[in-house]
Amino acid sequence: MLSSGEARVTGIEFDSVLSGGLSRSLAALPVESDAPVTYREVLESLRGIEVEIKAGAEAWSGQLAEVTDAPPIHLSPRAASVAAAGTGGKAPALEAGRQERAAVAPDTQEDLYLTLIQRGGAIRRLRASRVDQVRPVDPIVAGRLGAAVGALSGRAAQIRRSLRVLAESAAPVRLGYIAETPVWRSTYRLLLDGGRAKLQGWALVHNDTDEPWAGVSVELVNGRPDSFLFPLSAPRYARRGLAHPDESLSTIPQLADRTPDQIWGDNADGSITSMGFGSGEGRLGGSHGMGLSGTGSVMTLPDGSTEESEALSIGNLAEVAQAVGVENGALFTYRLAGGLHLRAHGSALVPFTQQDVEAQRLTWFEGEQERGRSGARLANTTAQTLPAGPVAVYEASGFAGETGLPRLKPGERAFLLFGVDLDVALRTAARRPEDATQRLVFEGGRLTEHFVRKHRRTYAVENRGGEGRRVHVALDIVKNASARGFDAVDFDEASGRPLGVLRIGPRSKLEREVTIDEALQRSHDVRSLSSRALREKADVAALTAADRAALGAAARLFEEVEKTDREKAAESASIGRIEKDLARLREHLEALGDKSGSPAGANPLVVRILALEDELSGARRRLEQLEAQREARLASVKGELDRLR
Repeated sequence: MLSSGEARVTGIEFDSVLSGGLSRSLAALPVESDAPVTYREVLESLRGIEVEIKAGAEAWSGQLAEVTDAPPIHLSPRAASVAAAGTGGKAPALEAGRQERAAVAPDTQEDLYLTLIQRGGAIRRLRASRVDQVRPVDPIVAGRLGAAVGALSGRAAQIRRSLRVLAESAAPVRLGYIAETPVWRSTYRLLLDGGRAKLQGWALVHNDTDEPWAGVSVELVNGRPDSFLFPLSAPRYARRGLAHPDESLSTIPQLADRTPDQIWGDNADGSITSMGFGSGEGRLGGSHGMGLSGTGSVMTLPDGSTEESEALSIGNLAEVAQAVGVENGALFTYRLAGGLHLRAHGSALVPFTQQDVEAQRLTWFEGEQERGRSGARLANTTAQTLPAGPVAVYEASGFAGETGLPRLKPGERAFLLFGVDLDVALRTAARRPEDATQRLVFEGGRLTEHFVRKHRRTYAVENRGGEGRRVHVALDIVKNASARGFDAVDFDEASGRPLGVLRIGPRSKLEREVTIDEALQRSHDVRSLSSRALREKADVAALTAADRAALGAAARLFEEVEKTDREKAAESASIGRIEKDLARLREHLEALGDKSGSPAGANPLVVRILALEDELSGARRRLEQLEAQREARLASVKGELDRLR
């Protein structure tokens, strides 16, 4: 609400917007908002109310005392035949039960009795089927019934309501309002012309209201401002809690056929699922905003698996992708040049930007078996944030393809792929990679090896087209790497992969040797190591003398661990043999039985079983001792490896 300062506004008055449950409750109707209202329920809502009833030329007034079921009126045979003749003179063949039902007046099969107590004390009973009109005498009751009908209407949100501005002067006051409209969307045309490019941005806007726009000033906001519906206009009674507009977008306006209070519902069960505005705790910040949260964790790699090294640094191929963005706050607003004229329920594409941008034509390869993809490296060199949207790409020869543009701040850039390049082919020949250990670290019972993996690859490119190409090859390497032999190195932020760039002229072939070094690490549990592996690492020249000495000592101690492992294997084999002999002898004893009546100690099978059981107990004790010995010797190995820091 705006004024020149001469008007003193004291308030705004409007009719309360009743929810379905409240309107039913005030009209004494059932409060279930979704259930249909029957004729009987409307009559029962008038019990105890002064009403006027008309039936033909007669009229009665009084208090409606009761509404009860009335039996149907049975017709005489003559009246039944007349009723049948009224259907066209054709009497259908009916069963006995259906004949009986046909002898009942059709409008009395589910009839009601209205019990009316008149002012003089007279009691009158009337059939509802014979009544033409029932009208409450009290205008307040009639108004409540009318309000209930309006709230229950499927077009309740479109009912016109008056708004009264309370002011102490006659000075003019200007009112502003917010109308629900669809979100605006962007679409682009990218015109590639050699090393130059022009980007045209068009906004698709919709006037989904019943009011035409005439010279409307339009501002397009590029961002995600918080916006929500809040049930405010209807009277509420303590049970409050909601603020749940989520990110999903619908093609149907929320207020097409319901008010915010109807969307919220009546919460008649008294349950409160969450607190909301007006109850001492606002929860909008967490209910409709978008956010990303993460938790830190320690990742344990499987033995032998590799990842980017945290201890070595030989290069950062992602640095080439860093650009300085211009931060203009959370939102960026485009103001259209002139007023917009748009009919009601109409849509329009309107231009919101047209500027020169930096774009390089390229051919993209994911791998040797993949076809080259036509693309462009687009940098947002404008001062505006570009919202996401589809892009139609054009070259001098005409339409080149379609793709999507991610949201780009000033200074940011993206790779756009929009077609297949049939003129460029790529072949790759690679030698087996070579690993060179640079450092060993022992921590948490795991030995981590930091090493450099050297790749030697040959890229053969053929360009059968009449124009030169910039070939971008997606590399399956980590960012902590260096690459020699490419004309340039780039980085794709979307996929997190480095890119090798090769330039080739028109109708030509190119073969290039490339060397790539990656800084990687792999981790091993100490129990999975071997004395041989430790001795090999002790001979690595890149390690310090202290580290080599620690590895050599650990290798010698691990030989004792391996000796214990061999003894354990032999003892386990002995236990297995004894258990098989025991099982066999027990089967023989069970099959033969003891028929001699001699004592158990005189039976050779029993004697043998007892001896084997003693032998088995001794073997199991020795195995337990060997396991303890192994753990002690393994602890000595860990003590030596702890020097690797």
